[in-house]
Amino acid sequence: MIVKDIVNRDIVNLTNCEQEPIHIPGSIQPHGFLLGLKQESFSIDFCSGNTEEFISQSHTKLLGKTLNEVFGDQVLAKLLDYIADNKMLSSLLLKLNLSDKEFLCTVHKSGTIYILEAEPVNDQAKQPHEVYDHTSQFLTYLHTTNSLKELCHLVAEGTREITGYDRVMIYRFDRNYNGEVFAESCRADLEPFLGLHYPHTDIPPQARDLYMKNLLRLITDIDYTPVPIYTIDDQEEKNLDLSLSILRSTSPIHVEYLQNMGVGATLTISLIYKNRLWGLIACHHYSPKNLTPEIRLAAQLQGHFITSQIDLRQSQEEYEIARKVNASFDKVDMFDLTVDNASFEELVKIPELITLCNAAGVSLVVDGVVYKSGLAPADDEVLFLADYFSEQTENSSFVTEKLIDHLPHRAELCGEIAGLIFHALDMDTNNCIIWYRPETKTEVKWAGDPSKSIIKDKKGLSPRRSFELWKEIVECTCKPWYQSEIEACAAYSYSLQRQLNMILLTKEEEKYRKLAELLKEKNAELENINWISSHDLQEPLRKIQLISSHLLAEEEVSSAVEHSLNRLNASAERMQTLLADIRKYSKLNASEDPFEEVELGVILEQVKRNALENAEAAVDISWDKLPVLRGVPFLIQQLFSNLISNSIKYAKKGVHLRIEITAWDEKLPFEKEDALYQVISVQDNGIGFEQKYADSIFNIFTKLHHASQYPGSGMGLALCKKIMRNHGGHIQAKGELGVGTEIMLYFPVS
Repeated sequence: MIVKDIVNRDIVNLTNCEQEPIHIPGSIQPHGFLLGLKQESFSIDFCSGNTEEFISQSHTKLLGKTLNEVFGDQVLAKLLDYIADNKMLSSLLLKLNLSDKEFLCTVHKSGTIYILEAEPVNDQAKQPHEVYDHTSQFLTYLHTTNSLKELCHLVAEGTREITGYDRVMIYRFDRNYNGEVFAESCRADLEPFLGLHYPHTDIPPQARDLYMKNLLRLITDIDYTPVPIYTIDDQEEKNLDLSLSILRSTSPIHVEYLQNMGVGATLTISLIYKNRLWGLIACHHYSPKNLTPEIRLAAQLQGHFITSQIDLRQSQEEYEIARKVNASFDKVDMFDLTVDNASFEELVKIPELITLCNAAGVSLVVDGVVYKSGLAPADDEVLFLADYFSEQTENSSFVTEKLIDHLPHRAELCGEIAGLIFHALDMDTNNCIIWYRPETKTEVKWAGDPSKSIIKDKKGLSPRRSFELWKEIVECTCKPWYQSEIEACAAYSYSLQRQLNMILLTKEEEKYRKLAELLKEKNAELENINWISSHDLQEPLRKIQLISSHLLAEEEVSSAVEHSLNRLNASAERMQTLLADIRKYSKLNASEDPFEEVELGVILEQVKRNALENAEAAVDISWDKLPVLRGVPFLIQQLFSNLISNSIKYAKKGVHLRIEITAWDEKLPFEKEDALYQVISVQDNGIGFEQKYADSIFNIFTKLHHASQYPGSGMGLALCKKIMRNHGGHIQAKGELGVGTEIMLYFPVS
């Protein structure tokens, strides 16, 4: 059997430490030993190199044997019961007698391996009632503290009393994982770290991931010598994930960091809040120090205690702010905007619009006009911000405490405003409301210069060695916006959007009302003109025709005069026809006759008789089975009368005219509409027309031929189009010059 160690010997330095596989170091700390047992056989597949020190048996003798072969059936039975009772990683540790010595064991599973970590039972362990008393004391903190900071301070003191560490710090992360010592308890002779900040590089991402998985990490002696883990060499790249291990060896970079701080031992407890690493309880001792498992659990309980209170305490701290914000919201939301622009001036002057989010100023942009009060930039700057953030946010919202980070080329704004809350008020313009806060210079105390958290010397890169106080002045930053303030601004912005939309609708209604009145007046004028043209002009026309007829009856009329009188009569007749068509066209506007079922075949019989009586040449008009339509009978008759008259008028000379009327079997949509129509086509073999005129022939007074060639008013097809529109339908034309014309009529099916 060949045995090998699994120690990770990759060279780790500060250039690659963020990729360091700290969960598989291949070694442990020496205050206990580790056995890795196969899941199915419970044979020892991994074994730390210090077993002989604890149980007088070397790893070479243990590897490959089963647990009961080495320690007896009773030990295996206790372990199986422990696993079956689902007590792995619980607060109840497994107590085993191994080689006639008592050990407290932590058990968990890593892949297919059960990891058993054994530590000797400490006879100096605190009695359970002592741990209980300390734990009970923490509960009293609930009643004696008001803020989260006060609570953390008492927890730091209590944790130091339980564990005996020289320094206990409650460490809180910001959004970028820079840390701040939020509360602290330390020996009187030590320099306090309270309020100091630490850069995010001190705890790389993979270390934060392990803090999320394993809530407690103990280093009993910073200067320890790592104990290698051995295994049977039966496969390549064999390794053991120690993410949840209590004995896991620490990264050499982190050990060097702690040595530079002068620390001898540490205990770290994760504070998880809303699935994020909120902070740490960091305990430092300036000499080696171990804790009994009971004390570790008691300390870990304090971590749970703090995280359970974070939400409640933060809510309490924000409650008073939220109460004031809500009071401001209620008052400003009651303001009734009107269409008058002066109303916007009044709105921005309401003090509660600013206190809504404890801002220093506010600006409102509506239709390119700026209304503002309090601390706000010049109008052109406000319009610039409105344009910029409307585009950047696609007319949404935006919050920042450091505007210069987003507008580095507009550093001059920092002198007036450092942070803002922006809300667009519609989707198409730069209408918006913006709240502003001025710059608040802040002094941040760092534990050493954060820009020198990594130093370079003859040995290469290493963690910083100086943790002396280093002060940084943070500029161009405003006070943080509380969540309740941000939410209040969002809520009021939505309310303001609704009011502006109502104002817009009111303005549109007023505009349409005035347009409707104007249209009504124009229609009245047109009707008056129509009455004059269709009635009053008829009388002088009749007199012209009568007088010209009398003159033509005279015997002594010269041929020139007779020709002029005939032309006068023809012109009068055309004008009479035109007036008659105009009258018909205008009558269609006022038609309110109800729809009824119309037998199209019956209508066409009447139309055909009239057409044949007036036709000067032979014509065939035919149709097959025609449907029943819904419409106004006399308008349907007028429609087909016009179409057949047109076909007769534009017949080819010397060709027998044929007109076919067809009802299409399939119901079809018209162009891009979804609705279906009954299509009736009227097709002839007349002179036809060029397809480019297919639309214009339906325009009023449009004629493709000279009046002397084909007399008429040019209103026939316009009348047809209007009739179809009155029936909710459509009309189309297809033509080919010299071949014929087809008119398609689309009648709604329902």
